[in-house]
Order: sequence, then structure tokens, then C-alpha cells
Amino acid sequence: MMSIYAVIVVLLVLTVGITMCFTFLFNADEIVISGESETYTYMEIVEASGVHAGDNLFRLDCKKAEQRILDSLLYVETAKVDRDFPSTLRITVTRCIPAYNIQYDKGVLLVSRKGKILADNDFYTDTENLPIIYGFEPADTEPGKPIQSKNESKYDAFTQLISRFDRDDNTDISSIDLTNEYAITVNYRNGLIFKMGNWNDVEYKLDLAQTAMNDESIKGKKGYLTMIGSNQCSFRMSGELAEDTAPPVVTDENGVPVNTTTATTTSAVPDYSWQDDTPAEVPDAGANDWQDDAQYDDQNEGGGDWYGDDFGYEDYENPEIYDNQ
Repeated sequence: MMSIYAVIVVLLVLTVGITMCFTFLFNADEIVISGESETYTYMEIVEASGVHAGDNLFRLDCKKAEQRILDSLLYVETAKVDRDFPSTLRITVTRCIPAYNIQYDKGVLLVSRKGKILADNDFYTDTENLPIIYGFEPADTEPGKPIQSKNESKYDAFTQLISRFDRDDNTDISSIDLTNEYAITVNYRNGLIFKMGNWNDVEYKLDLAQTAMNDESIKGKKGYLTMIGSNQCSFRMSGELAEDTAPPVVTDENGVPVNTTTATTTSAVPDYSWQDDTPAEVPDAGANDWQDDAQYDDQNEGGGDWYGDDFGYEDYENPEIYDNQ
């Protein structure tokens, strides 16, 4: 009998304790706002959260409060709501930073660095030389919504761009053309054009292009960088003659020259499908078509330097293929 009474007492104590926690104990007596909130006042942020002084901290749904802030305050990029027991609620917000102009058939979307639509305009926003993105095909154009694309591959490329620019400035890029997701083109303000190929490994490709552009042999020059395969890019200056057959300078992904003079002959075949997912084919030994002529010859003529992982062209089994490149 004593054990039964003890269990009943424990249950009653627990019930009273839980009831007290969800009623008059642990109520929000103080709401603290921190972060980058210059655009909005303290009261605007508190009202947007839907939280009031005296609300019980245990019964508060922090995720819903965060989403209400994001939905109500256009220029808030992130919102974090935390309980600080026994009686304090902390709200941390960050402001939106305009980062991209996304052109579409009915206008131009101003989009934040994290991908939030800030405005639907009929003009380009010049704030801090924002890059223009063409061919994205936005699925929604309503300000306040996260940017999405009707094309999954283009959206994947854009999310990688966001990740890349989170750790690096994007003001050196003037525009990005996503019209053909198999042949993405990046235009830099220094006059270089980077033919990236498809949407795979966008971050790596941009890093590789940056490494090549920082090389002393390329700095200050205008021309074309082109991805070859998945781990190498070539550079050709504007107006270089097609008959220039100087051997390419092979470097690793850090731009350090690689000695290939001792390379042995193998039957390795490089990847020629840099802008198409169809299987790669070995070019005819008498042709100068290591890349699609329609896409390449009109802009990338002649010889050039090579940048990327160790990939010696002296490994070709047929020397005519090398000579024609």
C-alpha cells in the first residue's frame, strides 16, 4: 500500500510542476533583439515574431516565430529565436545584402546573397556592381520568396554560386549566362570570359578559373578561359592565330607548372564532353575539333596555356591529335 501511495504522490508532484512550467513559471519577461537590425525597429521585429511579453517559453514555437519574421520583414535574411531560461527570449536577425540581378522575360529580380527575392523591377540595380544572371527561368517572382528556377539544373548551379560567393566577393563578375545549362558562361569585369561547361562542380570550376587569372602570364590580358574535361581549363588571348601550335603549359590546380617531359605513352582518352552529358568521343586524328567548333572556334582561336590538375597531353597515343591542338 505504501508503494502505491508513493507513486500517486510522485505523479501529483510531477503534474503540478509541469502545470506550473506551462502557466505562470518561465514566462518571457524580457525580449532581447540583436544582430543587424538597422532597417527595422525593435518593436517592428517583436511584432513580426508574434511573441508578446508574458508568453510562456515552454509553449513558444520558436520555428514559427522565425518564419513569421522572415515572411513579414522583407529585408531580414535570417532570424533565430532562442529561449534563455528562466524568463528571457532572444531574437537574432541579419539583414539582406543585395547580390544579384536576375533577368527574366518580364523584368529583373533583385536577389539577396542568400537567394531571397527583394524586388521585381524593370531595371537593373547598380548597387555595388551587382552581377547580372541571364537564362535562370525563375519559378516565382514575388518579393520575400526564396528564388527558385523551373529548371532544376540551373537552380543547382545558382545554389553553388551562392555557396561560392558566401566565402568570396562576387563584384569581379559582370554577368553569368545560364541560358544553356550545359554551356554556362561567366563574364569578368577584367575582360576575361570563362566557358564553364555544365552545372556540375561550379564552385571548383570558379576556383580553378580564379587560380588561372591570378597567374602572372594571364594578369592584365583579355581572352577566354575554357573548361576541358572536369579538372582543367585553357586560356587563349583574343585574336590569337589558329596556326600557333606552341606546346601548352600544363599546370596543376594551384597554377604551378607541371613537368611532363617524362610522361609515357598511353592510350588514355581525355574527356571531351565538358558541355554535354553524352559519352565522350576521340576526335579524328586529322581534324582540329578537340571541342565543338561552333561553340569554340569563333571566340577561342589558336594555342594557349593550360591550367588544372596534372594532365599531360604528351600522353596521347596518336601524335597528330596533339599537333592539331
